[in-house]
Amino acid sequence: MEGMLQEEGMDVTVPVAPTEPESAAAAVVEYDPAATAAASETVQAPALGGWTAKARISRRQIASKWVKTAVLMQDATVAQHIPETRFYSPANLAAMLDRYERVVMKPVVGTGGSGVIMIIRTGGSSYTVRHRRRIRRCRSFRSMLAAVRAIKRRRRYLVQRGISLATIGGRPIDYRVKVVRQNRRWVTRAMVGRLANPGMFVTNLCRGGTMLSSAEGIRRSLSPSLVRSKKSEMRNVTRISTELMERHFPGIGQLGFDYGFDRSGKLWIFEVNTRPH
Repeated sequence: MEGMLQEEGMDVTVPVAPTEPESAAAAVVEYDPAATAAASETVQAPALGGWTAKARISRRQIASKWVKTAVLMQDATVAQHIPETRFYSPANLAAMLDRYERVVMKPVVGTGGSGVIMIIRTGGSSYTVRHRRRIRRCRSFRSMLAAVRAIKRRRRYLVQRGISLATIGGRPIDYRVKVVRQNRRWVTRAMVGRLANPGMFVTNLCRGGTMLSSAEGIRRSLSPSLVRSKKSEMRNVTRISTELMERHFPGIGQLGFDYGFDRSGKLWIFEVNTRPH
């Protein structure tokens, strides 16, 4: 089943989860009026769950996290680093909590960690819901859903497997790798660590996170002996992911990849931004 979402730019075929009836609209992407005008063209992205929809996008900015995840999932090397991700529905949330016990919910379209929710099943039918600095403990799935809906409102969300990130002093740390296109080649502009503000689970600098070098972050959260190999791993995944993004979205000029290492040192990629800060 396909549906056309009317936006400026060009066409892209994107996946729609069959478990989310309204998910076609979730592929809406943000139009950048400063982007170069281009003739309409269709770009094929892989289907997740077997369903697809069409969205029209700007050449320079793709806001839908679902669209970008679908593109990255094409490559086996990259896909193994992407936590399982589904469209939000009560059934999908329940299934993900049964499987992983910890999930992160985030708006399909959004930046800066706005609206991100962490949900942890603490045993039986008890749950902890975290949003910004607020922590709410719920004694049933129904009360947890009510808490989520109060935060979610009418926005469309994704549910992603929650990763227990490596920490420094109990504070989670992740990494932003920014690349820009210069003279027909991609150049790494930044590879930095972002340490969450005390009491927060999101690391965004605009949410009080602290920036530090990637080497310092890896050294302090994992091991000094892993600095070189972990930076190399991020560079390699970034290179492959950039090629995928450029192939599907010609004209993009910059990308920001958000990575994290779990406590065992496994690399995860959480999302890619087409207008990174």
